[in-house]
Parts: sequence; structure tokens; C-alpha cells
Amino acid sequence: MTSPIDIEGGGSSVVVDGEPEPKTKPEDETLVGRSPGQLMWLRFKRDRTGVISAYIVIFFFVVGLLAPLIAKLYGKNPYTVFADERPELFDSAGVPIQPNGGISGEFWFGLEPGNGYDVFTKLLYGIRNSLGISLAVTLATVLTGIVLGVAAGYLGGKTDFFISRVIDFLLAIPSQLFFIASMPVVVSLFVSPRDETPVYVRVVALISVMWVLGWMSLARILRGTALALREREFIEAAKVSGAPPGRIIRKEILPNVVTPILVQATYMLPNFVTAEAGLSFLGVGLVEPTPDWGQMFSKAATELVMQNDITYMFFPGISMIIFIVAFNLLGDSVRDAFDPKTAR
Repeated sequence: MTSPIDIEGGGSSVVVDGEPEPKTKPEDETLVGRSPGQLMWLRFKRDRTGVISAYIVIFFFVVGLLAPLIAKLYGKNPYTVFADERPELFDSAGVPIQPNGGISGEFWFGLEPGNGYDVFTKLLYGIRNSLGISLAVTLATVLTGIVLGVAAGYLGGKTDFFISRVIDFLLAIPSQLFFIASMPVVVSLFVSPRDETPVYVRVVALISVMWVLGWMSLARILRGTALALREREFIEAAKVSGAPPGRIIRKEILPNVVTPILVQATYMLPNFVTAEAGLSFLGVGLVEPTPDWGQMFSKAATELVMQNDITYMFFPGISMIIFIVAFNLLGDSVRDAFDPKTAR
């Protein structure tokens, strides 16, 4: 009687005098039939630091989005002046009588010295306003960078020369000094200096000022990428087939620049958060009674708070540190997921 003989080859086996038992080649199953996007997602999910950072960032955005609901359940709002409504909670200097800034079961994060705003709700709305403004600036700068950067790189010639000179000129301007100097000017275009400035005017001015000097770095990166892509064979094939430039940019160029766009966006947003907070800290951004992260830092830097309630700085400070660090780590993880060669 003939015994079964396995003849191996090509990743499968043939069995003589028995049922065939195919064998598969030992391969990484995660790489079989996966699109680039799926491979990126799989690499990202394996990065524990990136996943934790993503959860932290999502938590902050959810808190900002649900700030009115959380404040309603909490039973307070960031605009109530408890120094007037409940003066027994403060001493003659306007400092909370209870230790640690008046932290208690009623006021979870304490009370703000001076006006006596509830710190917890003020922080919730401050996160909401700061993240909302920074997200709007990020979207505006990303769209501008995509349009001008890709157009300059692909079209070349006079278009490239003009856009590149504009980028060079704007990059030469000190951004922080420009923000501080231009904010009052932009606000005065909408409101007379004798009138009180509405909140929406300050928000529009903040977004406009940061957008003007925020798009150039992404545009320069996309210009270089588009310059390299336009010499590739698939772009030449699209030109030969008669595709117009607009269609080539939409269908061929843009899908190949998604990686730098996402990576740069994850770095730009936390930078805009700190820039917006810095402007409010200096008094040219959002002002009281509108809550803002930077405004809370400005209040914490006053002599009254520094000498009597050093715990006031803790909650806005630690929350911003956690958010900025988490978003920067998320940006590193997104970059490594798109390009494993950059992973450390």
C-alpha cells in the first residue's frame, strides 16, 4: 500500500493516496488585500501612544462641544458674578475665604478671585471657545495651503513665481508681533473705538489675523510635492489622454498629498491654540466676560491671584499642557502611520 507523499512547492502540497491538504505560505495576513489607508489605520492602531493621545484629544473636543450641557447639569454658568450674588464666600479683597480657591462640593474647581466666576464652567467654555477658533483657523489655512501650494507646484511658470514670492514675503513677517499689532486694527475696521466690540467681531478678527500668516508652511510643502508629482508617468499619461489641469489636480495630485496635509494639520492646530491663548493673555484676543484659556492665564498672572490663590492656575494650566502634548504625540503617530520609515 502506498503511503502518502507530500510534494511541497509554491506554497501548497499534493498528497498521493489521500485527500489533498493545501498549505498556505506563511505570510503577514495584515498585508494581504489591504489598501494604503487600511495599512495606515492598522499601523496607527498598533501605536499605543497614538491611540491614547487620540482619545485624549477627542475627550477635549467632546467636552468643548458639550460645555453648555455639562454646565446645565452642573447648575452654574461662567457668567455669574458670585462676588456680588454671594459676598459671604469672599473676603474684603475679593479672595475666596475657603482654602484652595474655594474648592468644594459646590464649586468643583473653586471660584475666581475678584469677580468670583465659577472656575469649572469658565474652563469648560474657555476650552470650547479656544478649540473652536483654532479649528476654524486650521481649516481655513489648510484649504488655502492646498489651493495655492498645489497650484504653484503643478502649474509652474508665472503662477509659481507669484505665489512663491508672496509666501517668501509673508514668512519674513514676525507672526507674533503681527498678531499683536494687527488685532486692534482689524477690530477697528468693524467697530468704532468708542463702542463696545461684540464678541463675534473679535472672533472673526482672531481667525482672520491667524489665517493670514498661517497657511504658508503647508503651501510650501505641497508646492514641493506637486513639483515632484507632475513629472511622474501617471501625470504624463493623464495629460496625453487630454485631461484638463483641474481634473488632473483633483484626481491625480490631491490623492497623493493627503499624507503631508494630515500630518501638518495635526501640528498646526495645537500651534493655533497656543497662539490664540497668547493673544487673549496679552489682552488683544477675547476679553471678559467671554471665557477663554488665555484669558484665564492672564487672570492667574495678576498680583491678586498670584499672592492669594496659586491653585487658580492649576486647572487651566494642566488642561492645556495635556491637550498640547497629546495633540503633538498624535501628530507624530499619524506621521509614522503614513510613513513607517520615519518611525523611531
